[in-house]
Amino acid sequence: MWTAIAIVAVILLYFVGVYNGLISRRNQVREAWATIDTQLKRRYDLIPNLMETVSGAAKHEKETLNAVISARNVAMKATDAGARGMAENALSGALKNIFALAENYPDLKANENFLELQRELADTETKIQAARQFYNTVVMGLNNAVEQFPSNIIARMFGIGTEKLFEADASERVAPRVKF
Repeated sequence: MWTAIAIVAVILLYFVGVYNGLISRRNQVREAWATIDTQLKRRYDLIPNLMETVSGAAKHEKETLNAVISARNVAMKATDAGARGMAENALSGALKNIFALAENYPDLKANENFLELQRELADTETKIQAARQFYNTVVMGLNNAVEQFPSNIIARMFGIGTEKLFEADASERVAPRVKF
């Protein structure tokens, strides 16, 4: 009798431990997503200032400026990791075009406000990349736990599923061609 109670207690403790581990991993994923979201908000807040600075110096570059504004608006509206990742990749590409544009406008390159915004955005991009890497690490941990036996049984019982990783856009997987 005592042996049966001990076995049931061990099994129950195991289930509780696995369940708590899954919940902990899911909460880590949510926290990592919130970190990414915070850094993206910082970037969104810097972009209007950058656009104002650039538009004053590069009046003839409306297409490039509109592309950044459009990409920012799409990125701000994206909700899930997949859509957000694609929209953020498009926004990063549009911002690269703005910084490349500065090469054609000496006044813009010398503008202290532009240089400071460029530094801030570069710092933010670095933080976003680090946050994405951390997010992917914790998502992998959750996904492994959700898919591996025997924790997959407990995950299925409680409706805990896998999460989507941040992935590079197809255009970012191709190495740029440099011609001299």
